[in-house]
Amino acid sequence: MQQMQQMMKQVKKMQEDMQKAQEGLKERIVEGSAGGGAITVKIDGHKQIKDIVIKPEVVDPEDVEMLQDLVLTAVNDALRKADEMVGKEMGKFTGGMNIPGLF
Repeated sequence: MQQMQQMMKQVKKMQEDMQKAQEGLKERIVEGSAGGGAITVKIDGHKQIKDIVIKPEVVDPEDVEMLQDLVLTAVNDALRKADEMVGKEMGKFTGGMNIPGLF
């Protein structure tokens, strides 16, 4: 019985620590870029875009498709980096296992 109570305390502590870590991810920002830094995108650990910067020299009204491609590339780069950051942070609790739906 004592062991069960101890285990429940450990589970509760782990849940609290995970919750704090997930909340802290809101404050952590990663940056993705494309076109050699012509476009940068900042995104938080909850995958909310916080900033997009487009250098004026990239804006060409005659080639809007290139601009669109660069924005997509920068956003996807930032999302990939955010996933890596979240996986690394939450992996501390899961021992590196990818548990679907956990984060």
